[in-house]
Amino acid sequence: MSIFQHTAFYTTVNHLRDLPSFDGIEIAFAGRSNAGKSSAINTLTNRGRLAFTSKTPGRTQHINYFKLGIGYFLVDLPGYGYAKVPPEIRQHWEHLLSTYLQTRESLHGMVLIMDVRHPLTPLDKRMLEWFAFTEKPVHILLTKADKLSRQQAMVTLQSVLTLLRETYPQCSAQLFSSKEKQGVEEATAVISHWFGLNTIPAQEPNPVSESKLKKSPRIRKKLGDKTL
Repeated sequence: MSIFQHTAFYTTVNHLRDLPSFDGIEIAFAGRSNAGKSSAINTLTNRGRLAFTSKTPGRTQHINYFKLGIGYFLVDLPGYGYAKVPPEIRQHWEHLLSTYLQTRESLHGMVLIMDVRHPLTPLDKRMLEWFAFTEKPVHILLTKADKLSRQQAMVTLQSVLTLLRETYPQCSAQLFSSKEKQGVEEATAVISHWFGLNTIPAQEPNPVSESKLKKSPRIRKKLGDKTL
């Protein structure tokens, strides 16, 4: 039985103060706009329109929570790197992303989405740097692998893995294609391990509660002046 069998929308958040309060486990999905993040979520959960996909990059402007079962959540973060987003919205996203990633105690890992044709861009590396000091794991999905030949895709994967071993040892990576459903089992296994489960308990009612985000003593510096 898939851990994603009962996945359903839970809540959407536009301000840190509105993050849900619970003792559960969260796995965040992040990535550049138009890298295939929403499609990856939909493919993994086998739900065609669970996460909103659009031909217009930058449409995901909030933190969206999806509940897998009692105490287990996927968190869809705003896409970054879309130049046409107004500066004030970009600054808001930046603060939302950086603070969430660095301080959210229930966040156990991040799935970082990269287009296999354009991996490890400067903004992708910035996301890795932001998250690195938490010492929590990162798993990279090199999406749209169907756009390359098998040989080209494998060469890219090996190049990415080599850089990760040298610079970001807490990271792993794989090829992924939503169109061909390539890499679904591998990604599911990684996320299952992070949750510490092979199956997810059944759903219960979804009350949405609010609490102020508690600041983590692990924050080393303020990164609010860096733009995504």
